[in-house]
Amino acid sequence: MVASSQLPVDPDEYLRLEAESPIKHEYVNGEVYAMAGATDAHVTIAGNLFAMLRSHVRGTGCRVYIADMKLRVELRNCFYYPDVVVTCDERDAETSTYKRFPKLIVEVLSASTEAFDRGNKFFDYQTLDTLDEYVLINTQHQRVECFRRNSEGLWVLQSYHPTDKTFELQSLAFQDNLDALYEDVTLEPTPST
Repeated sequence: MVASSQLPVDPDEYLRLEAESPIKHEYVNGEVYAMAGATDAHVTIAGNLFAMLRSHVRGTGCRVYIADMKLRVELRNCFYYPDVVVTCDERDAETSTYKRFPKLIVEVLSASTEAFDRGNKFFDYQTLDTLDEYVLINTQHQRVECFRRNSEGLWVLQSYHPTDKTFELQSLAFQDNLDALYEDVTLEPTPST
């Protein structure tokens, strides 16, 4: 992400500017950041998961959104564009350009955003009371990491690898084949250090 503004912007101004912008920006406490484009692997993984989940939640009152739906994190004064977000909360029908009450958030990792997705962004997402599960999907290896909030409010990690064959999103009582998630994906090379 690249900073796009020099002066702090309030949330209402951000929403107004974003509605007119030809490119997407995320908003973090008054700062606006332009988003970079995604790779083939990134887009294909997100699309595969969206298709799987859309079928799974049909008729349940839950909605699945991909890439272009903003997520507002009010306690941290942020707006993000998760790769996939699922909300089952009726209050999210009140806003058409962003959602506030996610049950599941998924980020597909890229070399340029992985540290942020694992760090500050996850910290911000943890303030969302309705969030049950935060999922990171790797583009360099078949690996899905699910962080789940347990009954004590602690985040517990479960990872899935090719030897597992399947992965589970407990927040939606969903299970599918790992190969289906990575269908038509050419894994990206690991960056050299």
